[in-house]
Amino acid sequence: MKKKVIAVLLMTTVLFSMAAVAGCGSSESSDGKTHIEIVQYKPEATDYFDALEEEFNATHDDIQLTIDSPNDASTILRTRFIREDYPDIIGIGGDINYSYYVDAEILADVSDYQGMDDIKQAYKDINEALEIVPTDGIYGVPYVANAAGILYNRDMFAEHGWEIPTTWDELMALCDDIQAEGILPFYFGFRDTWTCLAPWNAMAVDLAPADVCKQVNRGETTFTEEYKECAEKYLQLLDYGPDDPFAYGYNDACTAFANGESAMYTIGSYAVPQILSVNPEMNIDSFVMPASDDPDGNTLNSGIDLQFCVTADCPDKEAAYEVLDFLYEDESIQKYIDDQNAIPCKEGEFELAPMLDGMMSYIESGNMTDYQDHYYPSEMAVDAQLQTFLINQDVDAFLKKFDTDWQRYNRDIIRTVEEYEAENGSAE
Repeated sequence: MKKKVIAVLLMTTVLFSMAAVAGCGSSESSDGKTHIEIVQYKPEATDYFDALEEEFNATHDDIQLTIDSPNDASTILRTRFIREDYPDIIGIGGDINYSYYVDAEILADVSDYQGMDDIKQAYKDINEALEIVPTDGIYGVPYVANAAGILYNRDMFAEHGWEIPTTWDELMALCDDIQAEGILPFYFGFRDTWTCLAPWNAMAVDLAPADVCKQVNRGETTFTEEYKECAEKYLQLLDYGPDDPFAYGYNDACTAFANGESAMYTIGSYAVPQILSVNPEMNIDSFVMPASDDPDGNTLNSGIDLQFCVTADCPDKEAAYEVLDFLYEDESIQKYIDDQNAIPCKEGEFELAPMLDGMMSYIESGNMTDYQDHYYPSEMAVDAQLQTFLINQDVDAFLKKFDTDWQRYNRDIIRTVEEYEAENGSAE
């Protein structure tokens, strides 16, 4: 029953015909080598993966590795899944698509992969929490993560003697102090709807339960109840941004922050390369969004930005694991960190970018919580809903629509959870 329900769900995103996992896969070819294909969804890291592919093939005689980094990997993967033409390994984020793939049994159980022992427990837990219902096995090997909070101009803060806030009241007081100096506290790029998610996620991890989406699926609470404080505080942030935050897009906001037009920018670490491309000398640091009224209530908003999953159709799991071993060598991961300003999901002595200094205590302690939007179905278009909410500034209408749309776009998942619990008890 579960696979039937999820097949219906996947049809809405062009992922259907998943009654069984079968297809082409890799095999030993006429050159006597095992061919392993990876399709990964980070086109901005194409140069890194091209170099990695070249290095692997130069040092391995028995395996030929091909890494594809297309601009729209998600669409390409869906098309290939429909055709039952599965890559051996896929590189994807830790979001709702991963949840769908696990539930549709597209991915292989990699519990026997020894490299899992080196992955930080926090990211293993994040992956496990993404499962629609509890599923035996491990289906992804987290590679790197990113973090969202508040980027700030370190030199500007030092010049004015501003302190890093640890509570919401302190943040509001800081914004007042910055405004009093004639400086804009925040820059926003809300013309691009996806940027509306960054402040929302960073606040929601402090103010709502980490598993709020699952609680709603089980009928235990509502978003109206759990998201009200987050929505109200989001509106307060608007008072400290540009007069028309919807007139500017992501690139505009990055450029303005890089040029010193605001003291802070509520965005993820992934924005740093774009900012530095405008002002390579900018001295950037970051801190966790202090949305809570209690410093101990703050957590780092961090999720899996890239992980590698072996597909269930891969005919040579041992060869796939050999490729993973190469990908997860410390040297390989450090090169990715340097190239993409990422956070390693693997334990070890890695050198992180200085703009993550203010988040290091959270990273090292594992005090981190996944992005709420990693549980949102794309059909619900929460980014656009947030933009509309910020324009209309009607908290009650926004939350009512959120609850209504959730039931509409998650009805198949909700039904799956209900059926699971009827057979097995609570899915907690």
